[in-house]
Amino acid sequence: MAVAALISLKKLRDREDNRAQALPDIAVETKIIEDAVRLACRAPSLYNSQPWLWVTDHGCLDLFLDPSRVLHTDRSTRQAHISCGAALDHLRVAMTAAGWMAKVDRFPTPNHPDHLATVRFTRLEWVTDEQRRRADAILTRRTDRLPLMAPFTVSTMWDSFESALQSGIGDDMVRLDVLPDELRPRLAEAAQLTESLRLYDLAYHRELDWWTAPLEVSEGIPHSALVSAAESDRVGVNRVFPMPHDRERRTNIGQDHSKILMLSTADDRLSSALACGEALSAVLLECTMAGLATCPMTHLTELSVSRELLAAVTGHTDLPQVLIRVGVAPTLGEISAATPRRPLADVLRCKN
Repeated sequence: MAVAALISLKKLRDREDNRAQALPDIAVETKIIEDAVRLACRAPSLYNSQPWLWVTDHGCLDLFLDPSRVLHTDRSTRQAHISCGAALDHLRVAMTAAGWMAKVDRFPTPNHPDHLATVRFTRLEWVTDEQRRRADAILTRRTDRLPLMAPFTVSTMWDSFESALQSGIGDDMVRLDVLPDELRPRLAEAAQLTESLRLYDLAYHRELDWWTAPLEVSEGIPHSALVSAAESDRVGVNRVFPMPHDRERRTNIGQDHSKILMLSTADDRLSSALACGEALSAVLLECTMAGLATCPMTHLTELSVSRELLAAVTGHTDLPQVLIRVGVAPTLGEISAATPRRPLADVLRCKN
């Protein structure tokens, strides 16, 4: 049933303009925008840095990159733009579920590159159950760094699901590849190479330590979301974080058997990074709707050496942007708490 629902998602999007006829223009209530922005800010970001700023003015919403939250690791701001793209797609999903169709104008101010999008809204006549389920997936999605079981035991089911993922992206700027399982050892080698190249990068390690500090804050990665050395070894391709504990969970799974997806773009323009973030959101939410766990990974695209290796693995010239592990996580006693997010007052400004 989940696969069938996912396959129908693209059809629902394609028919959205016809099925959901616009009602006369009405200003969106501030409360609706606030609730949608809260959901949008559940999008993943590098180290949970949340590098976005929203500004609402008479029912119109603008998305800005917040330069003060761009990391040293991300001096090009590529990953910050991917994060903001994911938040932008989350917002569209949330507003659709609330009964509003979002029209997005990307990079509307050429001389202000941090102005990423202007979003205007038109009232929808009705909302489908599918659209509501997609918004619900925003709240249930988690980044799962532990070993995962294989997604689907029948290859034909995965083939159908992969087709749904490809259709769900709906953007010619972003390419989705499912990496063959036999390439897993090479990906693990690339991960090890990346860590060895960063062994003496003090700025990188200081920043990593800061964002994983054991403090009760509204940003960063809590220790409960990190993995031990033994757990990390069984995955093989994760970023190496500070080890908060020595315990080992999911011992019944053994080695990680997740599928690994890769999102790529033809170039490194910031508009491509934003589009990649929107595609990342679409993939994560569709996986969540299908009952699958996910873990976005960008450490293998942060250094040119490992990035070139990833491009060689697929045999095409597009630039790798994000890897995503997709699999099945045990459900009994393993539903993790949501990672913290910054207060709404820190990420949303109201002009009206």
